[in-house]
Amino acid sequence: MSFLIGPMRKHINGHKELTAHNEILKVENIEKVFLPLAMGNAKIDVLVKEGDLVKVGDKVANRNDHFYIPVFAPVSGKVLGIEKRMGANLKPTDHLVIENDGKFTKAENLSTLSLTASREEIIDFIKDKGLVGCGGAGFPTYIKYQTDKCETLIINAVECEPYITSDARGIELYQDYLKEGVLAMFKASAAKVCYVGIKESKKELISILQDLFKDAQGVEVKAVPDVYPMGWERTLLFELIHKRYDKLPIEVGCIVSNATTAIMLGKAMKTGEPIVEKIVTVSGDAIKEPHNVMCPIGTPFAVLIDMCGGYTTDRISLIAGGPMMGGAVIKDEVCVGLAANAITVLKYQDIEPLKCLRCGQCVEHCPSGLQPVNIANAYKANDVDRLAKLKPMDCIECGMCTYICPSKIEVTENVRKAKRVMALRMKK
Repeated sequence: MSFLIGPMRKHINGHKELTAHNEILKVENIEKVFLPLAMGNAKIDVLVKEGDLVKVGDKVANRNDHFYIPVFAPVSGKVLGIEKRMGANLKPTDHLVIENDGKFTKAENLSTLSLTASREEIIDFIKDKGLVGCGGAGFPTYIKYQTDKCETLIINAVECEPYITSDARGIELYQDYLKEGVLAMFKASAAKVCYVGIKESKKELISILQDLFKDAQGVEVKAVPDVYPMGWERTLLFELIHKRYDKLPIEVGCIVSNATTAIMLGKAMKTGEPIVEKIVTVSGDAIKEPHNVMCPIGTPFAVLIDMCGGYTTDRISLIAGGPMMGGAVIKDEVCVGLAANAITVLKYQDIEPLKCLRCGQCVEHCPSGLQPVNIANAYKANDVDRLAKLKPMDCIECGMCTYICPSKIEVTENVRKAKRVMALRMKK
């Protein structure tokens, strides 16, 4: 991190009004779901075969390497087998196909849990239900809580990416689940205090949260500045406890969990259901009727886009996630996974970048304290030794450097390429 740093954040237009208050649609008559069998480079063990009948909540696959993440059937019906489809990683990916019988029959004996359970029982429950970070990361939640060093639990309800409102709408809709999940996480963390961080501009949600946790000892609702990327755990943690860390928040006694992850935990505790459906924001300037949509895991993007009226133009940029940190996808056959929270559809812009002005804006606003333009130059010069000194692997690909660049240079993409060069070097 450089010693001469600027604000490292910026208020940007969120376009939240497009989906903040309108109807939440629900996918009900889907014919098939396609469960992505891809979690990084991990091998996924499929536990069912073609022709098997499954119910909602039945375990159908699991990742079982250094992480354990079970995958559950989001609908009841017949297993049709495994099919290759385009994944969010832009590669043909195996998907488990289940034909929906339309009944949504729940599996028998879905386990629930009370807040009277022990800390160890809560952590085991989180693991068995396959809870992952629902803010987009998809990291297995139970791993974070297997520590005795936590002093502060932070629940991230900031949702700073433009267009996305799925967390906010979930908080409005599932207040009881949120409270149950937060209190369970607080107990599992063994922390002394729990902060629920939310943007100061979200007055209605702040009021809801303050009322929800008014009798919860040790839980405080904290309003934070409406800037990007306040939702990044490093930025949020520094705002709340004024500490910085090297690799993981637990180094400074913190665990950070997303608000929707807490909602999913609360729902699992009360109903026994793992993550089988999610609220996904479908928004942008190239979608006819932006909405949040409740859908089963494994729903193709095309289904959600059709429910929102379709595209407004033929030339679009389709993004899995938000416009800043999301990844572009080339087909709307990509399906909703466990960590999905948004589909952003923007009008395609063919922008001709100018030469770098040496203004330093990308350096001043980088939340990681990096030098994006120098990283990009070192990459273009194939100067791997200089790249190593500039630490491109610390980049979170938040998109701030591209957003702030007056020359409209794809700085983030150049840094992303530099990261790939360094990753290949580390493998050798």
